[in-house]
Formats: sequence, C-alpha cells, structure tokens
Amino acid sequence: MKPTPELSSLHNLLFIFDIDYTDNDEREEIIASKNVNDRDELSELFDQVLQPEFIAYPKSARDRFIKTLEFYLDKDENFDSVFDKLSTYFDDDIENHRHFMTVLLECLKKYESTIQSQ
Repeated sequence: MKPTPELSSLHNLLFIFDIDYTDNDEREEIIASKNVNDRDELSELFDQVLQPEFIAYPKSARDRFIKTLEFYLDKDENFDSVFDKLSTYFDDDIENHRHFMTVLLECLKKYESTIQSQ
C-alpha cells in the first residue's frame, strides 16, 4: 500500500508566492498584477513565476507534486490548510481553492509534458 501523499508538501511548491520568499520586486509585481480567480490570468502567473522553479526540481519531486494534487482533488479536498499557511502578494483573495489547485495541476502536467518531449 502506498503512503498517503502529504498535503503540506504543496506549501513548499506554492512558497514562491509567499511574502516570506526572497524579495524580488519584478516577481512581486507580476504576482500582484494577476487576478488569481481568473483561469487564464492564473495560468499566465504559473507560467511566468512557477514554471522555471518547477522544472528545476528533480523528476521525483515534480511527480510527487502532481500525484499529491491529483490525490487530493480526487478526495474533494478544499485545500484551506495549504492556503491558511501562505501570506501572498495576491491582490485578491482566492475565492475557490479547488479551482486554483485544478489550474495548478493542469499547468504542472503541461510543464512535465514539455520536459518529457525535450
């Protein structure tokens, strides 16, 4: 039997959006400029800010993030515990954590597919 993925690991993935992450004015401006409740803008945000970080992770870590998201989206998780621990540069509150995580999963799969095709 496989161990249950750790939901808390998603905090590590999303830490790049946290106020406590290393100061970078350009990144902060990008984050604050996007409407995190709009699918297209959220996807653009992930492409600009998260993609370079994600592809730098080892394959095992990338796979773990994807599997964790799939597992908890299938379990109907609300992800409140992940977002309660983040203080972000987002101008808007995230209205639907599941929507945010669904878009995140789509983007991570897209990045992984791009890596695999190279």
